[in-house]
Amino acid sequence: MRRVLRRHRAITAISLTVAATAAVFPATAAAEEPALHDVTYTVYTERPFFADIYYRDTDPPNFGDYSHNPYLFSPKAEAELGPDQPWVLNVKLANPRHWAMVLGTSGRSTEPPNFHCTLAIDGEVVVTNSGLKGALCSLRLW
Repeated sequence: MRRVLRRHRAITAISLTVAATAAVFPATAAAEEPALHDVTYTVYTERPFFADIYYRDTDPPNFGDYSHNPYLFSPKAEAELGPDQPWVLNVKLANPRHWAMVLGTSGRSTEPPNFHCTLAIDGEVVVTNSGLKGALCSLRLW
């Protein structure tokens, strides 16, 4: 009987220690989902033009995975653009200051349409850019 009581007290003490530790040290950040940010990409041209647009809609796990196959993480859209016909996409990214990117391009067109792009994070425009044959909006220097 004494042996059973000692074992019961030991188990109770361990349980209380684990419970106290859990109260003091909440779950690790690895178990928590990262906060997602609203990212809005906008691309338009000064004259009507059918354009290729590359953008980032997911956070790559790391730069190695991204650099091994950047097109896996950078889908391409084709869109008819113009001064009153922008292409707009809203995505959610955990680390937009590192991964958010949109690029509008005219490819080999002989008549450049003059591209414009904007990148907004959580409603705040953080990058604008323009260029005759294309425009890249990103906070990261590629």
